Amino acid sequence: MPTSEIAKSQEYQSFRASVSQHKVQVDDGSNKEWTLYDAGPRSVRCPLVCFPPASGTADIFFKQILGLTAKGYRVIAMEYPVLWSLDDFCESFRKLLDHMRLDKIHIFGASLGGFLAQKFAEYTYSSPRVHSIILCNSFVDTDCFQQSQSATTYWVLPGFLLKKMVMGNFSSTTLPDADIVNSIDFMVERLDSLGQSELASRLTINCASSYVEPQKLKDLYVTLIDVFDNCAISQNVREEMYKCYPDAKRAHLKSGGNFPYLSRSDEVNLHIQIHLRVFLNTKYSARDPTIIEDDGTSYRASASSAT
Repeated sequence: MPTSEIAKSQEYQSFRASVSQHKVQVDDGSNKEWTLYDAGPRSVRCPLVCFPPASGTADIFFKQILGLTAKGYRVIAMEYPVLWSLDDFCESFRKLLDHMRLDKIHIFGASLGGFLAQKFAEYTYSSPRVHSIILCNSFVDTDCFQQSQSATTYWVLPGFLLKKMVMGNFSSTTLPDADIVNSIDFMVERLDSLGQSELASRLTINCASSYVEPQKLKDLYVTLIDVFDNCAISQNVREEMYKCYPDAKRAHLKSGGNFPYLSRSDEVNLHIQIHLRVFLNTKYSARDPTIIEDDGTSYRASASSAT
């Protein structure tokens, strides 16, 4: 039984009761199912897709699903199948988009999820499937973890040891912040729910030597979300991200820890909306065009920067 405050909260229980979980298999193999929550108007053909970190499951984005779908956005939270290489991941996700009949998407990626978002955009750059990306506490080069030599051994390590390795990065803030502590407790529960092969395959991709080729992503609209307090991403890693995306919009949170989409969900959701607002009233809008703003008018955005 879940014991974390978030898992016991009325908000999370409401999410689980109202949003169906789906499993989709697009590759051969019993452990190659994508798990997802697809919420919001199906009329939206360019939704926001959320990629979790190595320790995460699809439901960690429940605050984004509840908050954004209430404003008319379509949000799809993903959980990866067992895939051991970037090419396998990218090809499997391309098949999933084909299965769901989604030509283009926006991606919100956290940590490993952000790296995978960039690599998928790179993988499909000649026939783009990604229209924009939001990167939260992410990175552009796996060598920053200095684990490339160990990555080839993760598949044989027992699950408890892999989980211990990941939990070493779950640092709390030096100040007593209940929201950050609760986000860590919730993520520990999500981590405990992962099997050995699920976690080993994610860590293998996370740590195997690879880097983003920014020249292939130069046409992407990008927002970078970072926190200024304790998290697993160092300032040097952030600086490398800024160099890769000099024209990206930057959203800096004073605090939030490793999981600001849980601990600072209102701020993160606001930055997501600011990012997606550029595409309103274009065919790449992630929101139902019939939604009316609080002032009673439909939002009108300039389409020049959304093409």
